[in-house]
Amino acid sequence: MSNLARFFLSKGVAVSGYDRVATELTDNLINEGAKIHFEDDLSSIGDVDKIDLVVYTPAIPNENNQLTYFKNSSITVVKRAELLGLITKNSYSIAIAGTHGKTTTSCIIAHMLEDSGLGCNAFLGGISTNYNSNFIINKNTDRTVVEADEYDRSFLNLSPDISIITSMDPDHLDIYGARDEMDKSFQDFVELIKKEGKLIVHYGLPVDHENKLTYGENENADLVIRNINIKDGNYHFDVQFKDIEIKDIYLGLPGRHNVFNAASAILLSLELGMDINMIKSSLASFKGVKRRFEYKLKSKDIVYIDDYAHHPKELEVCIESARELYPNKILTGIFQPHLYSRTRDFLAEFAVSLSALDEVILLDIYPARELPISGISSELLLEKINCNNKKLMKMQEVVPEIENRYIEVLLSMGAGNIDELVQPIKKALENKMEII
Repeated sequence: MSNLARFFLSKGVAVSGYDRVATELTDNLINEGAKIHFEDDLSSIGDVDKIDLVVYTPAIPNENNQLTYFKNSSITVVKRAELLGLITKNSYSIAIAGTHGKTTTSCIIAHMLEDSGLGCNAFLGGISTNYNSNFIINKNTDRTVVEADEYDRSFLNLSPDISIITSMDPDHLDIYGARDEMDKSFQDFVELIKKEGKLIVHYGLPVDHENKLTYGENENADLVIRNINIKDGNYHFDVQFKDIEIKDIYLGLPGRHNVFNAASAILLSLELGMDINMIKSSLASFKGVKRRFEYKLKSKDIVYIDDYAHHPKELEVCIESARELYPNKILTGIFQPHLYSRTRDFLAEFAVSLSALDEVILLDIYPARELPISGISSELLLEKINCNNKKLMKMQEVVPEIENRYIEVLLSMGAGNIDELVQPIKKALENKMEII
């Protein structure tokens, strides 16, 4: 939502809105000129006659008083995805979709285009560290990079010239019901590509298009990834696309999965005519995305990484990446499950992913837009985790626990309000380092 707010602020439009709690993001928006309130109260809305358009996200519960009021008024009310589709309809649109990887891939692509001088406008799903924002505006181009969200079939509001699909693991089964329905929606998304447009997709994913290009380690992919290796904690790899070979590509992002995200961006860049040397240099200068395997503390004694992971596959990738980088260290993970329905649908998978940790601290389920589901709880998940050192805790108990626990590598993971613990945890670990 905040990148749309920034888009309208950049046009000189008055922006106001509601959020549940104040965060660093809302503080930044207020500093940029938005008026934000935190009470679901009609008196907070202000002068209704001055409101031309109301935009909302499906994360807002249906019983929200303000949303109900606006839906019953004569004011135009649209979902975030509808507005994003309208804004990008007449631009050269590059849409990045996928159950995992779309935010990082979108940020990589936006940075590569801006850094190379090709330029873009961008609506991103996370805060790009290079720009400290999830919105990039460039008045010298009509090229737009947009993150395409599969939740609630939102991405079906877009009209891309080029679509990229990074992954299609089952998720959002509260919306789709079954894997086949989700696969169908991704194919429906592909069908929205404009005439003579292109699809770039991870090799092996079950979607098709007449102008389809694939990337992956499989030698049958159009862009083949080879020789992935780690040097001094950073990934290096080669790619081959037709008669073009790019050797020793440096990627400062941790995690093998980011090599694949970068490969999709390389394939797109080659299709757009970007110079090989520029591809390598712009990738090397990409600094990452907030809360995507983000180092909060990195020393010889203690490492602390924060990640948005909230799906079993994302947890698996995050934990595997940490294990690959720190094979002889104790991995301690703090995880906050997100949504009762997701916990129910992937209970066994969550347990398997978390069992790869040496120590597990589990928080209560963050409900977001949902009401509790009978029988579904963090206690149930904890029982199924195969780890000798596992513990269920309240948010307020975590920092004292970290202060008194031996930590080598710590991961905090989740998409709820676990981010509120990041700075207190970091401070507690810094204090431990001073003692060491």
